[in-house]
Amino acid sequence: MLECSYMEPKQILEQFGLTGRKADVYLAALELGGASVIDVARKANIKRTTAYDILLDLQKDGLVSQTMEGKKRKFIGEDPEKIQTELKRKEAAFSEILPILKSIYNVKGEKPKIRFYEGIDGLKECYLDTLKYSGEILALGSEHAAKVLSLDWLHSNVRDRVKKRIYLKAIVADSQLVQKEFLSHDQDQMRSSKIIDPKKYPFTIEINIYGHQKVFLMSPNEQIGIIIEGEEIHRTMKSMFELIWDNLPEINLKNNTNQF
Repeated sequence: MLECSYMEPKQILEQFGLTGRKADVYLAALELGGASVIDVARKANIKRTTAYDILLDLQKDGLVSQTMEGKKRKFIGEDPEKIQTELKRKEAAFSEILPILKSIYNVKGEKPKIRFYEGIDGLKECYLDTLKYSGEILALGSEHAAKVLSLDWLHSNVRDRVKKRIYLKAIVADSQLVQKEFLSHDQDQMRSSKIIDPKKYPFTIEINIYGHQKVFLMSPNEQIGIIIEGEEIHRTMKSMFELIWDNLPEINLKNNTNQF
């Protein structure tokens, strides 16, 4: 009998529930037409006892039937159209309950998507993600990111942001490094900044609010970053930023006691 490769049909059958060796046994029974357990097992290249158990399972699913020839029991692979008919039946049944399932899924709205990043490269990925979107970036930060990622890399990131014409509003913990490297260049770096007293409000993490619904939280010292994509979180964090911003005074570097 002509041998043929069942690789492609087997892979397709596995997608429709004939997992494990079920696809091998069904295809063997289908080709042999009517065969004993031993013949099916030999064709499927598995043990007789395993083939028998699978044949009984396939019979329950309506994909294999039994017949007797004298005292010999033989198994016959049923018409493949039965698989298609069963799939159509299941699809119709699922279509009936789909509206109910969707109503349950939408009760709490769209779920936020969260991605985690680790290491120096992971932190850089967080920054690079902010440059994929147009519109303003709202940022809370300190000098810690510059110390961990290096000033050269951060300045390169700023140049890329300026090239893309993405404006940034920043609330930063005051320091000589922040003033010298960033605040004094606000105008040419397309940025508006306000400062907070790091002794009164010590924080080392950085938060960026950007895109339509993205927020990243980064701990440079721990080299951990999280990007959250969610409408409600984005809207709330943006409101919190604006609340802080509106209650901070404008910067006057000439009168700042920490002037470098």
